[in-house]
Amino acid sequence: MFSAIVIDKTDDQQSVSLQQVDEAQLPEGDVTIDVDYSTLNYKDGLAITGKSPIARKFPMVPGIDLVGTVRDSSHADWKAGDRVVLNGWGVGEGHWGGLSQVARLKGEWLVPLPAAFSGKQAMAIGTAGYTAALCVDALVAAGVTPDQGEVLVTGATGGVGSVAVALLKKAGFTVVGSTGKASEHAYLTQLGADEIIDRATLSERGKPLQRERWAGVVDSVGSTTLANACAATKYGGAVAACGLAGGADFPATVMPFILRGVRLLGVDSVMAPKGPRMAAWARLARDLDPALLDVIAHEIGLGEAIAAAADLIDGKVRGRVLVDVNR
Repeated sequence: MFSAIVIDKTDDQQSVSLQQVDEAQLPEGDVTIDVDYSTLNYKDGLAITGKSPIARKFPMVPGIDLVGTVRDSSHADWKAGDRVVLNGWGVGEGHWGGLSQVARLKGEWLVPLPAAFSGKQAMAIGTAGYTAALCVDALVAAGVTPDQGEVLVTGATGGVGSVAVALLKKAGFTVVGSTGKASEHAYLTQLGADEIIDRATLSERGKPLQRERWAGVVDSVGSTTLANACAATKYGGAVAACGLAGGADFPATVMPFILRGVRLLGVDSVMAPKGPRMAAWARLARDLDPALLDVIAHEIGLGEAIAAAADLIDGKVRGRVLVDVNR
């Protein structure tokens, strides 16, 4: 038996609880992992609170991230004792996830724990930080360079935004963070933000073309914020879009794209192939100061995850939530 957060659903009613689960209930997979840490991401918050139909099967163990040690494996790439990381692949949605002391997964979903990080540090980064690295990689691959001007990070105090600020600063960019939390300016400055703007300047519908300011953008908010970011991006600039915390709509026009050559780069972390995953983790290992993870993340026990998920959806959480599944 092991402990796990379990989501159940009967008719239209969802229930979530910390349960003792028999290992015979684990789903199919060729690698069994003793989990050390998981995290709470925005998607996990939606699943646990039922605010969005993230979980597609029931019962479901949420948690799109985990780090742990392989107990046994029939997959050629992994053997008992290997330290591994899982991000995405529909885990916590259609396959039991990481908010559990034991997981059974497909070996093709796993990557090795980078030597630069402990398991705890890797989950302080989690999908949010890995997504941030994918976004920075996308901007760099699109030709955005520090000499072209400022890079905007929306939702800057969130998990993606926090790591994006730190990575962009390390890469030499002038970073502007957008947040609605005036109390967090010191936090963003510590991460590397050169300037902080109020998210209200981006959340109201603006002109389809605005004064050119951003050489690049990392956006995890979507909706009007993304539309305004695109409208103020410089000629030839690029916008990496990876989230929808502010909504899934995109109330924009084609004008920034056809008159300024702005590129909108969709960034998906769930099904990303192994190559981009490994590149993103390599950037994190090279450019993210591990000491910042103590600032970005705070730790909770597995039994606290349900309440913390509600706080996350209500916008009460800064940075990353690290979950020690063994306490």
